[in-house]
Amino acid sequence: MPDLESLVLRLIEHKVEFVIVGGYAAMAHGVSLVTQDTDICCRFSPENLKRLEKALADLHPCHRLTPARLPLALTPEKRKTLKNLYLATDLGQLDCLGAITGIGTYDDVLAQSEELVLNNGRCRILSLDGLLQSKQAMDRPRDKEAVRQLQAIKERKAKKR
Repeated sequence: MPDLESLVLRLIEHKVEFVIVGGYAAMAHGVSLVTQDTDICCRFSPENLKRLEKALADLHPCHRLTPARLPLALTPEKRKTLKNLYLATDLGQLDCLGAITGIGTYDDVLAQSEELVLNNGRCRILSLDGLLQSKQAMDRPRDKEAVRQLQAIKERKAKKR
């Protein structure tokens, strides 16, 4: 069973610049769907990627979309050219994205985020509106139910105001 919160707490502890997006963000907003991974949008700067690599170092991170499941080894050259990372770790899957469809770059995502308070730390999470925007833009079958639930959550919040 993935331990998504522990994975996120490691990123917080190592001061990785990131925003939680995707299924974990949808769950945090109240969607009842289950996710098996953590999707984050992060700054793909060499410094931030070093912090990410350090945060995951003892979790045996490997590239999960490569047949050989190569271990994570971010050389200075790779840190300059990477756009996304799809990793498997001892705590679960972590997808690190440099941009989000329907929103844009890390800075655009950050501008549409809000604070999430966890048991042992705080981080940023994509806002309800931002999540709706990205899920609608993806237009995948698995996102349609999330969009339906997110819209219902948004309507309930609007009625409470």
